[in-house]
Amino acid sequence: MIAACGGEPSGDPIRFTVVQGTGLSAVADTLSQRDIIDWPLFFRLYGQMKGLAGSIKPGVYEVQAGTAWDDILQKLVDGDIVREALVIPEGWTAAQIASRLAAMADLPIDSVIPMVLDSSAAERFEVPGPTLEGYLYPATYLLPVGTPVEDAIAVMVRRYRQVWTPELRALADSIGMSEREVVTLASIVEKEARQWTERDTIAGVFHNRLRIGMPLQADPTVQYALGSHQTRLLYAHIDEVADNPYNTYTHRGLPPGPIASPSEAAIRAVLQPAEVDYLYFVARPDGSHEFTRTLAEHNRARVRIRQQLNSQSGN
Repeated sequence: MIAACGGEPSGDPIRFTVVQGTGLSAVADTLSQRDIIDWPLFFRLYGQMKGLAGSIKPGVYEVQAGTAWDDILQKLVDGDIVREALVIPEGWTAAQIASRLAAMADLPIDSVIPMVLDSSAAERFEVPGPTLEGYLYPATYLLPVGTPVEDAIAVMVRRYRQVWTPELRALADSIGMSEREVVTLASIVEKEARQWTERDTIAGVFHNRLRIGMPLQADPTVQYALGSHQTRLLYAHIDEVADNPYNTYTHRGLPPGPIASPSEAAIRAVLQPAEVDYLYFVARPDGSHEFTRTLAEHNRARVRIRQQLNSQSGN
């Protein structure tokens, strides 16, 4: 048995699961069945002798065959479980996040979509709503393998709440915007700003439009209303969803809620926008924007940039 306690790990890590309430005896049997250890009875007695029988934590583990018993037991007691990365980029929609969650949990996407886009979800997680759109914070999460979708959602919402420090809430109050309004505008800014250094300037443009009652005319809101991304947004697309409240060409003010998950930087850009007098912007071929003050300047910029695009494409 002494020799068995020692270990020379070899081969690929072998995965096994310890469910809640599993005793040391059952764990020893599992380790033996997976050829990680050779003496399950002695392993159990060894663990009991060290006083660890009641300290094993549930989860999915990976251990190489031949690993020393002390190392195996320490891993089980520490809860050193297998984790996987859940990467949520800035500006992702709830539908995109749901797709990633479904793949991670090996569930059909149709079973996950309601968990993030049903209005009851906003009430359950106590966010401004109208759904969880915008409140699933973009970040990289290391989650235990097998984490239920609902628990993963809770982690993302908790991270979102951490962003809203008293400082940010005070800034929102100072500019007369609710949390929901800030996140909604921040989500639009996030989708528009391909170069992050322009976030505060784009936010400044949208604030200017809101202040004078001008429609936001933000293409990403039309894309959201369409429910699918169009490589080139046409007037026909705008007309197709003219009645949709998320269409900021046909409806003044902010849409009913966020259209994606904004980062803290985008939220801050909305709360502390650049002090500019621009009302328009158009994207250059490199993704940056040319900002202008008048419609005439904007139209000239559009023609010039369209010519650049045609030149690059050989048309």
